[in-house]
Amino acid sequence: MAVLTAPIAPLAPALPQAAGPSRNLQRSGTLWQLGIEAQELTTAIGQVAEQLETDDDDSRAQALTELEAALLSEEGNKQALAAKADATCWVIEHLRGQAAYRQQQVKRLTELSRYDATRADALVESLVFVLTQLQPTANRFSFPNHELTSRKSQAVEIDDEDSMPSQWVTLKTTSQPDKTAIKEALKAGHLIPPGAQLVLRRSFLLWGQHHQPPFGSVRCLSRRCPSRSDPEHPF
Repeated sequence: MAVLTAPIAPLAPALPQAAGPSRNLQRSGTLWQLGIEAQELTTAIGQVAEQLETDDDDSRAQALTELEAALLSEEGNKQALAAKADATCWVIEHLRGQAAYRQQQVKRLTELSRYDATRADALVESLVFVLTQLQPTANRFSFPNHELTSRKSQAVEIDDEDSMPSQWVTLKTTSQPDKTAIKEALKAGHLIPPGAQLVLRRSFLLWGQHHQPPFGSVRCLSRRCPSRSDPEHPF
């Protein structure tokens, strides 16, 4: 497991592949060395993030614990904490961008799949039309490498559902808690059983340099986030 250890300076938004395990890093003071240290730290955080791609809750918890411990270890060093937090943000930015790209690819591939399926259905319909015109009584067609088979079924088609008499209509109802009314009642001090409660939440937006659009938001429950009386950030 990668070790997150060194204070570093900001780096370019890329996730370089590490040639070996993460090393204990010492600042040399040169911009070139700081850039190398920044890349190594970002790579180490990226390796921790890779361990989150698992269905094993224990493994995910262990990876998160390691990352949080690495950040908390710099509590007395604002510069080092800012560097590690910034490196974490680079990883988040990279993952958000990768997720957005993959979502675009899913949309593109879904459309291509729909086009392919539509064309295939049209070809089947055309082939069946021709074959049944030539052999109206046939219910099976055999070819050198394929076979078309058919089966009979029954289905009800309704031209105008709104005009159906009530005895032929099934009513479907749904219900859900009125959270707006419950929220107002709870704020007024009323007890709403069973188990309704107000939960303090805070959403964080991650922004890039030069006020770029946010790279996604994180909504935290109050037990995981600082209270409103805490400082906005420690830097």
